[in-house]
Amino acid sequence: MSSGNDCQPQTLTKPALGEKEAAELVDRVFGLKVSWIGSLPSYDDQNFHVRVSAEGADEYVLKITNSEDSQKPDLIEAQTQAMMFLCAEGFPSATPYLTKDGNIMSLESGDTRPGSKKYMVRLLTYLPGTPVAKIPTNAQILYEIGKLAASVDKVLSEKFQHPSVKSLHRGQFIWNLANVPLLDQYIYALGQNKYRAVVEQVIEQFKGKVIPKLSSFRACINHGDLNDHNILVDSSSAALENPQYRVSGILDFSDMSYGYYVFEVAIAIMYMMIESPDPLSVGGHVLAGFESIVPLTAEERGALFLLVSGRFAQSLVIAAHTALLYPENKEYLTITAKTGWKHLMTMFEVGQEAVEKMWFETAQAYTHHPPA
Repeated sequence: MSSGNDCQPQTLTKPALGEKEAAELVDRVFGLKVSWIGSLPSYDDQNFHVRVSAEGADEYVLKITNSEDSQKPDLIEAQTQAMMFLCAEGFPSATPYLTKDGNIMSLESGDTRPGSKKYMVRLLTYLPGTPVAKIPTNAQILYEIGKLAASVDKVLSEKFQHPSVKSLHRGQFIWNLANVPLLDQYIYALGQNKYRAVVEQVIEQFKGKVIPKLSSFRACINHGDLNDHNILVDSSSAALENPQYRVSGILDFSDMSYGYYVFEVAIAIMYMMIESPDPLSVGGHVLAGFESIVPLTAEERGALFLLVSGRFAQSLVIAAHTALLYPENKEYLTITAKTGWKHLMTMFEVGQEAVEKMWFETAQAYTHHPPA
């Protein structure tokens, strides 16, 4: 869910290639003949599922980056190198198929007309699995997702080295959790209603209680978007009563930036709440998994409620703003809003103290009975 311009949630830059044009692009840039192609849902880039008539791995995702982000090759390089690094470290991450020139990406025109916009194009390995959004989540997979979030950030922060990594310092990036106050300029998209009042409350509390504490949080590189559509799983047991899942794919690194460990767990908690029939209970299981790798400090734990609320606010406000610009993509853009508003309102009705008590007691129980 990356934005276009770092300090603007969206400008009209989404690619709009047809399947025939996309297939021709794969042939021209990567030298592969497409046997089947289908579009995939996306926020502001354009993605295609591609099958090719080549030997070996024959399924890929053609990723065509929006024209704003395409002007930041260092940033796309950093994201792609991070994916390759994680794959080498044993994480289920996609890797790029090289262009005919031996590069991991190529800047290409959207069509043959003069002055047409240019888009950065990559062909990534297709990862098997089912999005978390499509399964009934249980404590086991929520714990695994928390563990994954901490493990990804920890290995990136401690071991990932590449000249392009400096591009991940994205000061005004609208999706970085530190930038919840930037939502002030897009809140008009909500209109005047009870939801807007809650978002304004979140922003004000964030400014007063989270921003002053940022310097006490531990910094790291964040994936930044471990949502229920960006984590793929497969079932490692056939038991229908209580299936056991394992993570089979991590998608979409376009929101990577320097942030803090506590940001990643807050983001994961928020997105795992979206599809859950019991959303307030989710946080404790995700937190327990995260803290099995990176235990939070007292200051970080104290900010968790407002960080989760802040991510709800980001997702809901930016989606509303973007849907005004892309009405044809409104259904995908507002996926989170279907239950997101209800969950945010519930969090504030129940209150920070009660929600945190639930999360922390659940996480504490894992220290006495760790998962097998």
